Amino acid sequence: MGLPNDILQKYWGYSGFRPMQENIVLAAVEGHDVMALLPTGGGKSICFQVPALCREGICLVVSPLVALMQDQVMNLQARGISAFALHGGLSRREIDTILDKCVYEDIKFLYVSPERLKTELFIERFKRMKVGLIAVDEAHCISQWGYDFRPPYLEIAAIRSIHPNVPVMALTASATPPVVIDIKQKLAFRNDVTFAGSFARTNVTYSVLKADDKEGALIKMIGRLNGSGIIYCGTRSRTVEMARVLNAYSISAAPYHAGFSFAEKERLAADWIKNRVRIICATNAFGMGIDKPDVRFVLHADVPAQPEAYFQEAGRAGRDGKRAHAVLLYNDLDPVKLREGVERKFPPLDFVRKVYAKAMSHLQLAFGAGEMTEFPFDLAAFCKKNEFSPVETYHALQILELGGYVLFNESLRNPARAMFAVNKQGLYSYQVGHANMDAIIKTLLRMYGGLFEQFVRIKEEDIAKNMQTSLGVVQNQLKVLHQHEVIHYHPQSEQPTITLVQGRQDESRLIFGPMVYEERKRGELLRAEAMCNYLTSHTCRSVQLLHYFGEMDALPCGGCDVCRDQKKHGINERASLEIGERINELLAVAPKSIEDIVISMKEFDRNEVMQFIQWKMDIGEWQYNDKLELTLTNFEDPT
Repeated sequence: MGLPNDILQKYWGYSGFRPMQENIVLAAVEGHDVMALLPTGGGKSICFQVPALCREGICLVVSPLVALMQDQVMNLQARGISAFALHGGLSRREIDTILDKCVYEDIKFLYVSPERLKTELFIERFKRMKVGLIAVDEAHCISQWGYDFRPPYLEIAAIRSIHPNVPVMALTASATPPVVIDIKQKLAFRNDVTFAGSFARTNVTYSVLKADDKEGALIKMIGRLNGSGIIYCGTRSRTVEMARVLNAYSISAAPYHAGFSFAEKERLAADWIKNRVRIICATNAFGMGIDKPDVRFVLHADVPAQPEAYFQEAGRAGRDGKRAHAVLLYNDLDPVKLREGVERKFPPLDFVRKVYAKAMSHLQLAFGAGEMTEFPFDLAAFCKKNEFSPVETYHALQILELGGYVLFNESLRNPARAMFAVNKQGLYSYQVGHANMDAIIKTLLRMYGGLFEQFVRIKEEDIAKNMQTSLGVVQNQLKVLHQHEVIHYHPQSEQPTITLVQGRQDESRLIFGPMVYEERKRGELLRAEAMCNYLTSHTCRSVQLLHYFGEMDALPCGGCDVCRDQKKHGINERASLEIGERINELLAVAPKSIEDIVISMKEFDRNEVMQFIQWKMDIGEWQYNDKLELTLTNFEDPT
């Protein structure tokens, strides 16, 4: 089909691949199953898009993120590459049309949500497709040890049996070593290769700052920093308040969260990307698909729930390779909030079942009805009607999603789409008999191609401008054409939706396995503890993060707050890592005298060891006991 470098140049305009990309691409072209671990901003999409264009047949891309699917499809189409996405926001007719095109036409990419994989409609068409590659994005979602485990991902291994000789590529930016092993097992890898790029970001300096007055600390910090930045906040209301505070101090800032309309989010993101606004104050809804390489700092006003999320969000700094800063602020309440947050994510299962029952009644569904059907779902109105806590209800819906019963999408954006329901002769006959519709029909034909073959995205505003009429007139005429069965028309929609993965069940029969509830909760608690340790540990910040992702040979960065503090005390930060580990091992067994420690560490300079011990005592990690022996703070004798 083509050579990788030629395709990269033709469609993306790049003269060469980034480090490791070419090896990943070539392995996939040669038919290997590929595990690709690349940090945020490492160019994962090109790793499967280029080999897909090199191989004959369609590339099936499995992704859990509807917004990212839509963005990637639009980007591919803009490059002249045929691509479509199947997600809950499409009608059955649209899904049918897209699947037919994938069977009978030369379509190169089909993006699907994992829930789609087990539907009969998809499976029967997939059997008839010529498939060249299966790409699994956000592959950590398939692992029971991953931080975002999603049971529907387990269907991927099942569809492999339909096309057993088609290679699979799994991609993720956040997988610990046990997760990597689990991904490969769950995807039934064979003849596989693994490419693990270092997660080290040498141009990003990580720091942690304890601050009771976070807003004041952020204002001082921003005054010392240059360029554009992101401030991540834990709640929607906090993004609005943070932006208000910064603007009051003449710092250009705007809020961003999932509650804004699509048009508002587009405008806010564009203002920030084009540097009309210096700082975006955002929830974790911000970042996916946002391409701004010159972010000079990422500040966290609230502590993320797990290291994976922090690493991804902080990784949006300095993608241009230039110096950037990632600073995490915390106070004494944050560790408590982290642990309480895990408890809130797991409401009692009796409440989860109650939410399900009320939702089914709200949708007026009979038992067994509604499979893979999407419904508008106003969460706020639902909670008010049933006197439920919105936060608790939201998390109940997440558990129902993990259990494989529903999909809840609070920020789905479906653009307006249209397709002619009649052939050209039928359309002409309709125009003759309905002269008042002639202008809009001709405008549609003039502005958009392919309307007789497939659903096409349309912009009612552009049509109105072209016709020199109002938006309301255009929308009404499109609705009339739809009622007359001349076109299939789906207006733009941004309201939250709920999709039933299975037909309505008896709530008393809902099953939530260990990996949906108990084990998942335990994993969340462990990740929260890892985040708490990151806040308070006096090991190089970069080393801590890299160790978490399995890079045990990582060396201190020399620039984080811990390394700077060590330098201030005259400590060699590269030697300190080994010294600290050795002494911690000794003290974990029993308290030791200073002299015993120095003797047992003859390979190190005595003064260096003594300086390091003094520093650890100054920061409160080690202390003397009543026998004047060195001990870990809060050490309990195992005997």
